[in-house]
Amino acid sequence: MMNEIALKDTLSGHRVSGPLIPTTELAVADRIPAEPAEVKVELRNDGGKVSFGIRGYLRLFQISRVIAMLSMYLYLDQLDLHIKHQNKKKAERLNRAYELTRAAVYGEKLWGIKLWFFQSFLYSLRRIFLGTETNRERIQEKQAVWLKEKLITLGPTFIKIGQSMGTRADLLPLPFVKELGMLVDQVPPFPNDVAFAIIEKELGKKINEVYAEFELEPVAAASLGQVYRARLHSGEEVAVKVQRPNLDATIKGDIIILKKVANFAERFPQLSENADWPGMLREFDVTVHEEMDYTAEGHNADRFRENFKNWSNIHVPKIYWNASTRKVLTMEFIHGTKVTDLEEQTRRDIDPAKVNRLLIKTYLKQLLEDGFFHADPHPGNLLVMPDGRLAFFDFGMVGRITPQLQAKMIDAFFHVVDKDPAGIAQDLIELDFLKPGTSHESIKPVVERMFEFHFNLKLKDVNFKELTYDLADVMYDYPFRLPSNFTYIMRALMTLEGIGIITDPEFNFFETAKPYAKEFMLRREGNDFRKFFVDKLMGRDEGGKIDWDRTWKLAKMAFKTVLNN
Repeated sequence: MMNEIALKDTLSGHRVSGPLIPTTELAVADRIPAEPAEVKVELRNDGGKVSFGIRGYLRLFQISRVIAMLSMYLYLDQLDLHIKHQNKKKAERLNRAYELTRAAVYGEKLWGIKLWFFQSFLYSLRRIFLGTETNRERIQEKQAVWLKEKLITLGPTFIKIGQSMGTRADLLPLPFVKELGMLVDQVPPFPNDVAFAIIEKELGKKINEVYAEFELEPVAAASLGQVYRARLHSGEEVAVKVQRPNLDATIKGDIIILKKVANFAERFPQLSENADWPGMLREFDVTVHEEMDYTAEGHNADRFRENFKNWSNIHVPKIYWNASTRKVLTMEFIHGTKVTDLEEQTRRDIDPAKVNRLLIKTYLKQLLEDGFFHADPHPGNLLVMPDGRLAFFDFGMVGRITPQLQAKMIDAFFHVVDKDPAGIAQDLIELDFLKPGTSHESIKPVVERMFEFHFNLKLKDVNFKELTYDLADVMYDYPFRLPSNFTYIMRALMTLEGIGIITDPEFNFFETAKPYAKEFMLRREGNDFRKFFVDKLMGRDEGGKIDWDRTWKLAKMAFKTVLNN
């Protein structure tokens, strides 16, 4: 029996205590069982149009019920903010009515009475479902457990969505964040005989022909698959990731159902006015299908490793391609501890704050330099190795940033560093944070006032969560929205801030990121400007103009950076 080893594999933070069994002792099924324990949605194709069977409509009802209950919980949790907005609108309507007729004033007062009854009803609902201030947290804990169990029952698609929600402390009450965070590593596994049969079918060989030893039970189970520990005949210890059965059909059916729910929600603009839900669903559809392709995940890992080949403190597990397919991935097994396990890091003489700064620096490189980033940096996908290196896992969910979007993000950082609210307002417009048809001139003063307030604070006193709460009130009155291409960028940044707060109580993302972001920005902008300037001298790109204002800002920033060093 092996000593217990603290590890983080590609899916969770389970601890390994079982032995590696010689594969000659394994009893492996000859084929995949006809009815594996997975949810199926009955779909029919009627003349090119997909329709539901009875089980499909039943699943639509189950999913809609969970979404409706969660929406109600979240609405009631933020009820004071909604009431404040409604009362503000009521006052504005009454003031306009005074400029019209007495009948209009009476009409608005009558509408105000109806609104008062409606708000009283909402307060009663909140008392029933969320309780009072004294017992609210206990009630929310029960609701969070209910939600987690429902998501597990609904299957892989919704476990994956729940994992994403579990990183959003800016949107969800803390009990929900804690409970949904368990979906990272506390998902029921599927049977071993099914997993072993999938491995043999995918690799076209018996398990004992590929692996010399294989652990009987999975070390981790998550939304899309589970992981076993094994050893190759050549002696390398490996992690074997196996996809859940019937996953493609399950995901496809769920996406169709979610599109129906999104189409229904579009009938009520107030439900979707501050987010591009159809765009986010499209992005989720693309991303989850990428995650289901383990061959693509392996290539993503190889690309990430190449991007960090000159970083001796970053490690990416090696992929064993001779034992990998679209549904099975065999990779190097890494030992270490979670980035949030401060006690274990301290015991190994590793400074958690340094690990956190390294993590931030890697993400700034990914976002500002590579244009290719790990989109799921929760603590389960990051491991601190015994020698202090930071290991990245699970490259199924990655984000890509076009050069055009990168340039706009770098412009935004210029304006943040320069404390230029007008420039930031223009950045939000160009980054599509405003709904189509919005008057840009009417928005700029609002953004300027909001950011001027934060610029008067010390940078270390500003964080994403505070900015989000400030934006919440503004987004009621003005047409801001989160563009779909920022969904995974913001999710990654929010998750990183959460890790930073755990590993370093004094952590502030902006304060920590500032020197690294300036370094990468100077390097990238300097390279681009040098190429552009040479092209001008050589007579290329005749239609272009040199942005001397931008060039001056770049030179000034470089000069300050040199002085500070």
